[in-house]
Amino acid sequence: MIRHQQIWAALDQIAEDHGLTPSGLARLAQLDPTTFNRSKRTTAQGKPRWPSTESISKVLSVTDVSFREFSELVDGNGAGRIPVIGFAQAGNRGFFDDAGYPVGGSWEDITFPALHDPTAYGLRIAGDSMAPVFRDGDLIIVSPASNIRPKDRVVVKTIEGEVMAKELVRRGALGVEVKSLNPDFEDRFIPADQIDWVARVLWCSQ
Repeated sequence: MIRHQQIWAALDQIAEDHGLTPSGLARLAQLDPTTFNRSKRTTAQGKPRWPSTESISKVLSVTDVSFREFSELVDGNGAGRIPVIGFAQAGNRGFFDDAGYPVGGSWEDITFPALHDPTAYGLRIAGDSMAPVFRDGDLIIVSPASNIRPKDRVVVKTIEGEVMAKELVRRGALGVEVKSLNPDFEDRFIPADQIDWVARVLWCSQ
């Protein structure tokens, strides 16, 4: 059974994720600014007042949130906070442990629905070296705990701090062979002693 507060909490989460107040979210959806105010969530008699399906539909449309994502925010089972940094930051020391897991407190957090991997984190693509598969500004979600197989897209970080997204050709005791996603860039073989970590790409925001 869906509870009244779950619906409102989901709308509040969407507002927060877009840097808005409930009033700001209502304005963005071209609704009366007071539509989502906390004072409007109960009647004068103290009974729960539910948001209309029309107002929810307008919010999902202007925020590009799917109904499935909204449902997962409502039931709370498929959404969680994951850390995100940029590719340039990923090349710096201090953001990862030896296994490629995120550490430290300098990460941005976002809500990401339908992800059941507590080790996952996000990286924002910079530059065009991975185009047309990954473009500048895209968000990719990676998992250091996932098994990696040939043809998987992966992020590799070298001990020198270079971070790259490629397609895995093969991985062995001597190192990893990866194929460039952008045909203008050469394929690479990275010796094992030069690899900091390798993580599988689970999803991209395209």
